[in-house]
Amino acid sequence: MSLSEGAGRGIAVLGSTGSIGTQTLDVARGRGWRVTALAAGRNVELLAAQVREFRPELVSVDAGVLAQAREALPGVRVIADPVEVASLPTGVVVNAMSGLIGLAPTRAALEAGQAVALATKEAMVTAAHLMWEAAAVGGGRVVPIDSEHTGVFQCLTGEDMVDVAEVILTASGGPFREGPADLSGVTPEQALRHPSWSMGPKVTIDSATLMNKGLEVMECASLYGLPLSQVGVVVHPQSLIHAAVRFRDGSLKAQFGPTDMRLPIAYAVDAAPTGMTRPGDVRGARRGREVGTHLGWPMRGTWEFREPDLDRFPCLGLAYRAGEAGGLLPVALNAADEVAVDAFLAGQIGFTDIPRVLERVLDDTPAGTLTWDTLAEVDAWARTRAQELAANGGRA
Repeated sequence: MSLSEGAGRGIAVLGSTGSIGTQTLDVARGRGWRVTALAAGRNVELLAAQVREFRPELVSVDAGVLAQAREALPGVRVIADPVEVASLPTGVVVNAMSGLIGLAPTRAALEAGQAVALATKEAMVTAAHLMWEAAAVGGGRVVPIDSEHTGVFQCLTGEDMVDVAEVILTASGGPFREGPADLSGVTPEQALRHPSWSMGPKVTIDSATLMNKGLEVMECASLYGLPLSQVGVVVHPQSLIHAAVRFRDGSLKAQFGPTDMRLPIAYAVDAAPTGMTRPGDVRGARRGREVGTHLGWPMRGTWEFREPDLDRFPCLGLAYRAGEAGGLLPVALNAADEVAVDAFLAGQIGFTDIPRVLERVLDDTPAGTLTWDTLAEVDAWARTRAQELAANGGRA
């Protein structure tokens, strides 16, 4: 049953003023979903407009703007705790918070037995087994929102994971797939011109370096219980095929469609109530009403597929390295990447310094077992180390 058909069922949206959050509310508006709660950061003006339209029961903001938000939203319960929002009984929690701040709400939602439509990449990149433990404790369920991972989910519906030979994620190749050969002079303005998708600056830069695809490889392996050797990447400039699954008999299934994030969002929310309780526990879902006007989308044109260039885009290889090593390396990679991207956008380092910073941080990452405590410790250490490197132009 889809949310639009579920009596009284609603959604809570974490990260409601960001790219995925606002598009989720677009879908909610079109489908008539009831929005029970919203969590945002510091954009009080946009949040206030969302509250006026959707009338949620509970709202959370960054602690720094709590007083401002309470003044702007009289008669609404406003707090500074997205964990409480994630724990509020509702139909589906859409977690679109970026960064490690999205981990605690994801954990809380899963431990509370919530169905989670997950766009917080860091949850499965840095803390996969901890998240699955939380789901086991509370009975929570997960369906990913990213177009690639939702595409994999749809391809795996009705299939047995033992029959899977390979999962293939597609990458647009970003703005530099055709050149220049030397990327050392690339500017932030050039790197922010993504050819296919409209996303926030961090994800857009990660797409330009192919780090975003590397993080998705790690996320995919964690979601579906696969070794990284069974998760491949192919550059597909048209961005119409989002994912494919190759089976052991040689057959392929692919999911394709327009480059509109509202489609995977809608599918993920519809599928979440019967989503995964453990890696690869894929079940189907009834599809809700059409999103937008895509029934008339034409299957036309030429589709291309290329191997990723790891020499020009070494971040993808670094992600495989961190994912294969496991332990604390994915945490360190994720943290260092956030610092390096910020340093690049600020003009502190060059585009090709980003992978240099990441590689040095991985080289220096201490060994250890991943726990909630060590996750926080290594994240803090990696950020400090990456900042030191960035201050020296990516070298130290």
